[in-house]
Amino acid sequence: MISLCGIVLVLRRVSVISLCGIVRSVCQRFARDGASVVVADISEDSANETLGILSHDLQGQEHAALCVDVSSRQSVEQLITLIQLQYFHPPCVCVSSAGITLDEFLLKLEEEAFDRVLRVNLKGSFLLTQAVSRALVASGSSKGVIINVGSIVGKVGNLGQANYAASKAGVEGLTKSAAKELGRFGIRCNTVLPGFIATPMTAKVPKRVLDKFEGMVPLGRLGEPADVADVCSFLASDESRYITGASIEVTGGLFMG
Repeated sequence: MISLCGIVLVLRRVSVISLCGIVRSVCQRFARDGASVVVADISEDSANETLGILSHDLQGQEHAALCVDVSSRQSVEQLITLIQLQYFHPPCVCVSSAGITLDEFLLKLEEEAFDRVLRVNLKGSFLLTQAVSRALVASGSSKGVIINVGSIVGKVGNLGQANYAASKAGVEGLTKSAAKELGRFGIRCNTVLPGFIATPMTAKVPKRVLDKFEGMVPLGRLGEPADVADVCSFLASDESRYITGASIEVTGGLFMG
């Protein structure tokens, strides 16, 4: 369980419909765990919408919604400053799932589309990891947790997603390197790699296509956002105190090997 005084920073980007259900489930899980959750999004309306679904109990939780552009160092640093002003401490857990997709087959993929996806997905993860880590070290905190949400696509690739796959492979490498450097400060860094998760986006996919994907999953079903949220909760808890630099696949066994 997360400490009741813990501050969890969860980042999302409204343009990633497929992650919407995952991130909101993560926020809800951490709120149930007793954490104060800060939802950060490039869209103020989207952040407030997520904030509205979180339960406020009598255990001292104080949730918040803030805006951030993860591809901008200035915006990221301002976000961490605002959190410290409000809670008098940097976030002890940061879950970074901010990202975008601009899919196109490799032969038609524009350079700007490639660069933009890497700016948000990979550079954004770098800026957040660095800013949160610096704040934790400066505060004298003896521990912290950074969870970067990658994708199984970063390991196996996918048609029409050369830019997305490259960015998520980079997120995994970044996180493993950060784990080696930040372990001496008590900061653990891990990556979660979701597979095919049932979200508002998959609800629009024809049933015959969904049935085909389900048939490929050894566990016989698509993942649920809660499946990812549970793993994030585990990685944020003391139950995973000796786990860092790991990549946990949440795929139901899809793409094993």
